[in-house]
Amino acid sequence: MNLDVNTLFLVTIYVEAILGLLLLFAWVQNTSIYAVAWWGFADLLRAASVTLFGLYGSVSDLISIDLANALLFIAFALTWTGARVFDHRRPLPILLFGGAALWLVLCRVPSIAASWDVRVLLSSGIITAYTWATAYEFWRGRSEPLVSRWPAIFMLFAHGALYLLRTPFGAMLPWSPNGDVVFQSVWLTVLSFEALLFTISIAFILLAMAKERTEYRHRTAALIDPLTGISNRRAFLQDGEAHLHRQATDPRPIAVMLLDLDNFKSINDRFGHAIGDRVLQLFANVAGNCMRRADLFGRLGGEEFAALLIDATRERAMAVADEIRRTFAEATCEVDGRPVVATVSIGIVISYDAVLDISALLAQADHALYRAKDNGRNRIEIASIELILDRVKRNAAEAVAVSSAKPAARSAA
Repeated sequence: MNLDVNTLFLVTIYVEAILGLLLLFAWVQNTSIYAVAWWGFADLLRAASVTLFGLYGSVSDLISIDLANALLFIAFALTWTGARVFDHRRPLPILLFGGAALWLVLCRVPSIAASWDVRVLLSSGIITAYTWATAYEFWRGRSEPLVSRWPAIFMLFAHGALYLLRTPFGAMLPWSPNGDVVFQSVWLTVLSFEALLFTISIAFILLAMAKERTEYRHRTAALIDPLTGISNRRAFLQDGEAHLHRQATDPRPIAVMLLDLDNFKSINDRFGHAIGDRVLQLFANVAGNCMRRADLFGRLGGEEFAALLIDATRERAMAVADEIRRTFAEATCEVDGRPVVATVSIGIVISYDAVLDISALLAQADHALYRAKDNGRNRIEIASIELILDRVKRNAAEAVAVSSAKPAARSAA
């Protein structure tokens, strides 16, 4: 089966144009991901480039070769810029048009203009540079867990390598004895077919990346506290329960801490909610820095936070809690120029087995937190059976007092 290069060019023009419009339509549906627009314009520009290249022989070489290649380089540069924008890096205008400018300048040099092989090598090098730069940009953002990154990186690297080998392979492969050498190269047929397949594949992979990014952000938003950037109540309880299940097969001591900012309402009343929000952010930052990466930390709501320290003895739990308490007090001596001086009370429970779930451990830590508040705040208490029984007695006494007050109130009425 013979592949007609002219037919491939025509199909490539239609495919590039359709994919460009498809990417732009997808961007209109979700304008928050600007990279999709860059990629859409790149496909449209490639369609224009192939159109000009297909006019070879009927128009001057300045248009069908020099200008066509310049547009092609800008198209690859747009794809690279889109990769930068996708990972929140700014475009670089000089490099965006640098490849096209270099090509147009060097093509005016007589020795280069007279050598077809040198021009092919130059154009291949520029395309390879932009393609590998795009792959590198995706590689730099690999910390974001997007599965679609990896096939994109592989395809971009392979496509760039194929262009880099364009000159040596072109010299080895046969040329048709009839017709214009530009369109009769077997290597040009291979490149045209590979470029068509690459264009279709990479467009769908880039769309998949944009869709995966959106879904990932939605999932993350449901589990992250927007003010402090740490886990919210739902995420903390899920992760804590998952760890307790793992602890059943590998028992190690854990410490669950309940941390509550003291007199937080008065901070809002005296300094305003903006300062109150800043205090919460400071606390999240201070407490997070006092823990290890493996520990869990989250905001349960309002000014209440929780932490789960993995493989933590009583001594380590107390040391971490005291470091949080002291560092936070020092950090809030002055907040945005205001003398806030906020403090925190902490209740701790130590567990050596997986008998209790995370809610039960938090309830025990709450008993200790209640004692810390009751004893003057800005202190740490560790839950014990005595603390729990004392809390139960207090609650029972309060309930009796309330129930006895109701008949007296009715009698007075």
